[in-house]
Amino acid sequence: MAAKRPSSEAHLDSLADWLAWQESLHVVDIELGLDRCRLVATKMGLKSPAKTVVTVAGTNGKGSSVAMLDAIWREAGFSVGAYTSPHLLVYNERICVNGAPVPDADICVAFQRIETARGATPLTYFEFGTLAALWLFSEATLDIAILEVGLGGRLDAVNIVDADIALITAIGIDHVEFLGDTRELIAMEKAGIMHAGKPAVCSDTDLPVSIKQVARDLPTRLEVLGGSYRYADEGAYWSWWSGETLKTTLPKPNLEGDYQVCNAAGVLKVIDLLQDTHSVNDEAIARGLRNVRLPGRFQRIPGVVEVILDVAHNAQAVEMFVRTLAELPIPGRTHVLLGMLRVKDRDAVIRLLEPVADTWHLATIVGRRGATCDELQVSLKRTLGIHRNVRTYDSVASAYHGVAAMAEPGERIVALGSFLVVSDVMLSLA
Repeated sequence: MAAKRPSSEAHLDSLADWLAWQESLHVVDIELGLDRCRLVATKMGLKSPAKTVVTVAGTNGKGSSVAMLDAIWREAGFSVGAYTSPHLLVYNERICVNGAPVPDADICVAFQRIETARGATPLTYFEFGTLAALWLFSEATLDIAILEVGLGGRLDAVNIVDADIALITAIGIDHVEFLGDTRELIAMEKAGIMHAGKPAVCSDTDLPVSIKQVARDLPTRLEVLGGSYRYADEGAYWSWWSGETLKTTLPKPNLEGDYQVCNAAGVLKVIDLLQDTHSVNDEAIARGLRNVRLPGRFQRIPGVVEVILDVAHNAQAVEMFVRTLAELPIPGRTHVLLGMLRVKDRDAVIRLLEPVADTWHLATIVGRRGATCDELQVSLKRTLGIHRNVRTYDSVASAYHGVAAMAEPGERIVALGSFLVVSDVMLSLA
């Protein structure tokens, strides 16, 4: 595809201008492959984004793991860059330096550097963002850069950087149109972030065979949960051990869900592997776990009617969400506000939510990728049969206002199914 360039009349003066223009460049949102990014990075003379680079891949738990690594290392006094996606409210959330989103003006400078260098090479929206993050991190002279894979791993743009350590979190079924329709095929793509001679950590409780095989073939050292490191959930606290290292009475991460302790265990193994060059004491670990923040992951907003927001959009994530919700029983009703992208497994998500849903509020996600409320209703009828307590809405905002108007004191609203759902509800609550 020929690369479009800004016309002489175009004025890309703001971050919003740049993002709108980037979205117009490609008909497709996702185009996996490393050649384009590598070529442009070479033309830019892109340096390493930090002294040490950690890349994080996985179906679920990536964002939580990045947030915990970032919080702990910053508490230990290191300068840290974190690149994540997608964002909830503002694009700058994707590129953070020392816990703060990079300002609009700096991102625009990075985009201009990329645009000057790329020539006729086409780039996707995500590739622009990845190159911008790498350039901004290299300019900031960081101790550590944490790069979250956008999709897959092997062919994701962040993989143009050979990470010093790879972290692979929980593997589930998602993005089957790009990664394959089995857990082993998906895991093989995620395993592509591992590099020969560089250690890797897997925090999945059920290690896929394909990850072991890729590690063996490279070869690389693979640290496995339940093998080289372990943890024990002890209620208010938890313990972690690896070899001769034992950590006890660790505080739970400041993130809801018992699965977050599993994510934290993988995080501690990454930190353990880097102790020689980036020493972290137990106090910094404890402070990081207590202070970590990550909006949109079982985010509880208190009130007469509690609102719970979660970006869960695949069966594995929704199953964990439902398990956590079931541990917080209430006497009143639970109202489910659901919106999803068209390519997601709507039937599986609805089936998992059924035990906790007293009423359903199905919202259209506006845009060509979003499922309509009618499509969601078809999925609900196919999965659960006729259900009386169902309402449909032409947007997430109207769905939130509708459910908020009918919810009574002591009840709760849960909104999930997509980052876009959480974002729109947040805007409605503002």
